[in-house]
Amino acid sequence: MGSSAYGLLALFLVVLGLLAWPLGRYLAALCGGRLPRWMLSAEAPLYKLAGTSPELSMHWRGYAMGLLAFNAIGALVVYGLQRLQAVLPLNPAGMGAVSPDSAFNTAVSFATNTNWQGYAGESTMSYLTQMLGLTVQNFLSAATGIAVAFALARGFAARSTDGKGFVGNFWVDITRITAWLLLPISFVIAMVFAGQGVIQNFDTYKTVATVEASASTATQTLPMGPVASQEAIKMLGTNGGGFFNANSAHPYENPTALANFVQMIAIFLIPAALCFAFGRVVGDQRQGFAIIAAMTVMFVLAVVAVIPAEQAGNPLLPPLGVDQAASALQAGGNMEGKEVRFGISASALFAAVTTAASCGAVIAMHDSFTPLGGMVPLVLMQLGEVVFGGVGTGLYGMLIFAILAVFIAGLMIGRTPEYLGKKIEVHEMKLTSIAILVTPIIVLAGTALAVGIGAGRAGISNPGAHGFSEILYALTSAGNNNGSAFAGLSANTPFYNALLGIAMWFGRFGVIVPVLAIAGSLAAKKRLPVTAGTMPTHGPLFVTLLIGTVLLVGLLNYVPALALGAVVEHLMLWK
Repeated sequence: MGSSAYGLLALFLVVLGLLAWPLGRYLAALCGGRLPRWMLSAEAPLYKLAGTSPELSMHWRGYAMGLLAFNAIGALVVYGLQRLQAVLPLNPAGMGAVSPDSAFNTAVSFATNTNWQGYAGESTMSYLTQMLGLTVQNFLSAATGIAVAFALARGFAARSTDGKGFVGNFWVDITRITAWLLLPISFVIAMVFAGQGVIQNFDTYKTVATVEASASTATQTLPMGPVASQEAIKMLGTNGGGFFNANSAHPYENPTALANFVQMIAIFLIPAALCFAFGRVVGDQRQGFAIIAAMTVMFVLAVVAVIPAEQAGNPLLPPLGVDQAASALQAGGNMEGKEVRFGISASALFAAVTTAASCGAVIAMHDSFTPLGGMVPLVLMQLGEVVFGGVGTGLYGMLIFAILAVFIAGLMIGRTPEYLGKKIEVHEMKLTSIAILVTPIIVLAGTALAVGIGAGRAGISNPGAHGFSEILYALTSAGNNNGSAFAGLSANTPFYNALLGIAMWFGRFGVIVPVLAIAGSLAAKKRLPVTAGTMPTHGPLFVTLLIGTVLLVGLLNYVPALALGAVVEHLMLWK
């Protein structure tokens, strides 16, 4: 990595820390309901209309049922909007109805915060579908993830709930997170984007004259639309679904270097702030520091791996005379598929950010990365999206690994494991095992199915190891609710739309339900005082143990699959 790459990484982390620290204070207050009186007065009519109250805490089962029903209804609404958009207003381009399989895939995708897109937005979705369907779900799916993180934090913080397992009120959480967190920050970010040149209008598509004089390229159609408002929550909520097919590589979504930097900061902002908030909620800020330290170390390692891999380039080009490098390395690095305006360093950093944070927005085609460079985003997702991760999902995913880490440590020293004063017993470990294993099972079983049948192999455009990586990446992205793609796989088919839709749904809620069960179990337990025999969970030793647990347990499931894809391709390229 050159000095500019290190400088960009350092600037990114410094700005992120300066913004996430005060936001963490606010998130802790939001989790505890410590809001100004005017906020409480403004939201009171909504609770009265819904027949609930902030004082009415829910058992974890009720919380989970409300969450599942809410998201299922959201998916149905998005599906209906897509199927009916041809007869609905705000459709100046005259978009027809989306096919049933694509509509199903997209509805599940946006309801689960995955935002996988098998379609081109500017030629498929009307303005109404983009706003009322996709943008609304960008808010609500993000709020759902944060609500689960709040519930788990309350479970750890609870002194005792008389054995009843109350974790808060889902309807209150979803309202407050949307109204007092996501909406105001998104408004500010949207204004910044609009000031940088991101479009925001309801105009019909524009036909303009091009520079070329030939008849075939004399004009070009430029899509329009309300982009800035969707772009803000797309990044802030770690959603990632682009208004245009080119996603954040499109100049209407990401016009300047400053806009690009703001997008990366927005992706990590809430996941980082939640770590600081967690420390405050449980009454020990050192616990939040330990979590974010583990995330930061793994993120920096990923960036240090991906940027040099792309700067090394393709070793087959210099001997062919295509690249006039004096050595076996490309003089300019691997620029294939990169965002030319921003270069390799910014494009590779963006790739690490978006896959570490369960976002899925892209400014470079990961399919064009070198084998090891492309493996880094793949591995970041396979770790369980816990290296900052999505809004809420990153924190509760890392806390699941923390529970496993203290359990392993307890076995080694012969003590009943404890984490934050709560005993980790058989019930919690069963639920932890389910939460950790459900996604690898979905990813690996889905990959095996796609490779094993003709409908799955038909989508491969690059046979061999790279084609296998394309399928593995797609299932990894869907199962871990990321949404990015290698882009070489033709996935907008009935087979892949159904398979990936199922993977997205169970990859999301197959983890959320056991996490909420753990939250309820912890909330029902008394919080034990710290003694001389209590294992510290805030120092460098625990951070190292946590990182080791994530890398070993999270990654070992995928080593054989990675060996068949990216590793083999790398060895073939550098033989």
